[in-house]
Amino acid sequence: MHFFANLMLLIALLAALGAGAYACLALLTGKRNVLVLIDRANISIAGFVSFASIVMTIALVNRNYSFKYVYEYVDNTLPIFYTLTAFWAGADGSLLFWMLSIAVMGVVFTRLNLFNEFSEKTRLYYWLFYMVIQAFFLLILTCWSNPFMELVPTPLDGRGLNPLLRNPGMIFHPPLLFLGYAGFTSPAVLALASYVSGELKSWVSFCRNWNIAAWIFLTAGIILGCWWSYMELGWGGYWAWDPVENASLIPWLSASAFMHTAIIQTKRNALQRSNVFLMSLTLLLCVFATYLVRSGVVQSLHAYGENGVGLPLLTFMLFTIALICIVLVVGPKVEGNTLSCLNSRQGLLVITAWVFLGLGLVVGLGTMWPVISKTWSASPVGLDARFYNRVCLPLFSLIILMFTACPWFDWKEGIRERRGLMLVGGSFLGGGIISYACGLHNPVALITSAASIASLVSIFALFVFMPQLRRVTSSIGTYGLHLGVALVFLGVAWSGPNKIEQEFIVKPGASIQLGSYTMNFKKMVEGQTPEMAKISAIVEVTENGKPVGLLSPERRIYRNFQQPFAEVSVIPSLGSEIYATLLSVDEQGNATFKMSINPLINWIWIGGTLMCLFGFVAFRKPRLS
Repeated sequence: MHFFANLMLLIALLAALGAGAYACLALLTGKRNVLVLIDRANISIAGFVSFASIVMTIALVNRNYSFKYVYEYVDNTLPIFYTLTAFWAGADGSLLFWMLSIAVMGVVFTRLNLFNEFSEKTRLYYWLFYMVIQAFFLLILTCWSNPFMELVPTPLDGRGLNPLLRNPGMIFHPPLLFLGYAGFTSPAVLALASYVSGELKSWVSFCRNWNIAAWIFLTAGIILGCWWSYMELGWGGYWAWDPVENASLIPWLSASAFMHTAIIQTKRNALQRSNVFLMSLTLLLCVFATYLVRSGVVQSLHAYGENGVGLPLLTFMLFTIALICIVLVVGPKVEGNTLSCLNSRQGLLVITAWVFLGLGLVVGLGTMWPVISKTWSASPVGLDARFYNRVCLPLFSLIILMFTACPWFDWKEGIRERRGLMLVGGSFLGGGIISYACGLHNPVALITSAASIASLVSIFALFVFMPQLRRVTSSIGTYGLHLGVALVFLGVAWSGPNKIEQEFIVKPGASIQLGSYTMNFKKMVEGQTPEMAKISAIVEVTENGKPVGLLSPERRIYRNFQQPFAEVSVIPSLGSEIYATLLSVDEQGNATFKMSINPLINWIWIGGTLMCLFGFVAFRKPRLS
């Protein structure tokens, strides 16, 4: 099976190289009628990679430890669900999953209605660029990050999956990110191909739904990653500005910038070159995210570490940068409309895009700061969360304010609905006063909360003052997505600065007070499964004498892992959620807890879910303008 799987990847690599060379030859010689053969080659590549992926899945299900990858991420006691999802738990398997996503999505993309309406020259450039990308990933999988390495002699048991990954949030978080990364590949390649060939049909209109879907996958992956951090790491937060967390945020920011400037191209036929740049930049940043996680260039809790792919990825990024520059320089200059003034919806959308890009630059530079500072310091250090919070949160607040005001401006110039803008201004002021009166006193958080409330009011007012919007499904989807964004930032504004957190050492039968809640530590309960040994603390929570719920945080020691892991316990609420982590238990039975009260934190998950669901509602019938 090892030989068969490796052979499949090698054949796919040769097919990608051959098809890319054939497309290049056709472009140089003017040879026509080659697209059918290249398309079949692409289907074959997807088939070969799928066969290799099936081999990996079978090896995981059968716990075939002759595969080094299976040995490293599976053991005899691992439940079948986690055994299957170990496919993308490691560096090699996740790259195989990413390649599989690129290959399958590439087949689906070229089967979309209207794809064949693009000129033959555009499609040849598309296949040339796409085959180069596929060949690169296949080269990585066959050389530096091979998931089908054989282990001799075959062990009887494996090491097992990292306990931190045994969580539903972490199981779905990586594949969603990879689907997002892979999803941006085809639009970016088509953008470059259209620009360099002088294509008259709009790739932006054609890719609109596809880009939204890729953005949804990436958003869902990031939100689930936040939820996993909150529920599994036990530190009470959801975002630590960790390099790996930042790695997925950076392409999300550039993709969000593109989605706003793409509206201008669709509506006003402007920013053609900027959109090609932003789309290809998003793909480049997806590769950069992979480089950050796998090169070992920055240290992180859940980075994969150096496994030999850092230099190839860096080389590929430099090649991609050169390709983007060449295409933008040699491509024909497209005459488009000029932008209106900043006092218009176009102007505000451009400002919003610039803020997104500014955020991406700040996060990127902050993440790479240990590497950058090496040039003048022998002891480089990373930037902590305080830097990001000081710089990024005001910019995110500015984005929310843009979301709030933008719909009330006219496309060309001026305000189109003064009543709405006045209502938004009043709700911003009112939201600020209410938030302050409720105890939110941090200035940035206060502005963010007020802007989020104003944004919610603005969205509902839009459908009141402009009833025609209620008849357009894509408008409902777009504004529903922004409603989700407002809820996310409302949760962020409240859950961080107004969190109450404290550590306690308590003996069984004693009580502690946190905020308005009384925590009664009842007892410890020990348990054992084939997977682990665990001890749970049972804590009864009351408020003013009335029962609120039970907390049962745990300490676990997993088989094959000697260090204990914390399993948090929460009492969920749409208001203040109670969160408990059992830090340790001494020989006398005294328990050390870290407990917190997190106001409005669940609105982050609710808002994130709405962002994804309404994104699908924003789809509309594709067209080529």
